[in-house]
Amino acid sequence: MGYNTTMEIILYDSRSLNSEPVSPEIPIIPASTSSIVMAPPLSPSRSKSAFSHLGRYFLFIAAAGVIYTGLPVIIPKIESELRPQAQLTPVQTTFEQVLNLSFSENQALLKQQEEKSRALAQEEAQKYGVETDFSIVIPKISAAAKVIPNVDPGNEEEYRSSLKAGVAHAKGSGFPGGNNTIYLFAHSTNTLTNVSLYNAVFYQLRDLEAGDKIIIFFTGQKFIYQVLNQQIVEAKDISWLTDTGEEKLVLQTCWPPGISLKRLIVIARPV
Repeated sequence: MGYNTTMEIILYDSRSLNSEPVSPEIPIIPASTSSIVMAPPLSPSRSKSAFSHLGRYFLFIAAAGVIYTGLPVIIPKIESELRPQAQLTPVQTTFEQVLNLSFSENQALLKQQEEKSRALAQEEAQKYGVETDFSIVIPKISAAAKVIPNVDPGNEEEYRSSLKAGVAHAKGSGFPGGNNTIYLFAHSTNTLTNVSLYNAVFYQLRDLEAGDKIIIFFTGQKFIYQVLNQQIVEAKDISWLTDTGEEKLVLQTCWPPGISLKRLIVIARPV
């Protein structure tokens, strides 16, 4: 609501109480429509501009926060992208190489198993007091002795000398692990006092029965045989030496004990 007013200003000389106005009447200046002058309100365009600046400010702060928190992840990735990459040549494996690799792996595995087997055989042989190069152990009759290989059964001087050292392996017969007949022979005796005198390793060979175990150590390995039967044959009977294409162990000694009239043989098969 506006007011229409006029304002009259009169100046007097203070030195005289009855002074007249020293100036003519000052023209009346019309007042504005309002006696209170107010700042003009912000126009809509200026208000929108202010909010726009404020929004940009908050957006800048938010973007800065995202960049700050993401730098530990972003920087290594950028460095990785900028770092020169090694040029890798594609590996092409042929079928032959795969076969060779498989063969090598199998050979390494077999070698490892063989070494383990030899170590176990060595440990067991030591318990019986024999070597693993060529020895025989018969647990049931407590027989354990070295085997002398390739002894000629027809040469008396040769086999008598060999039997003093242990059990003789007949020349021309097979060895453990083959498909032949292995022929071993040793002394027996009729008295216990002659066991050590004649090195009668097969002194109690007659006590073996079907199912009993015989252990042969050969070239660092252990071979186990199981008794099938025993027979008494004539001194000149060698039919049991015939090879059948299967591995067979034959132990032979004199019969009766201490007399060479006949032969006692024990036949065993590998387990």
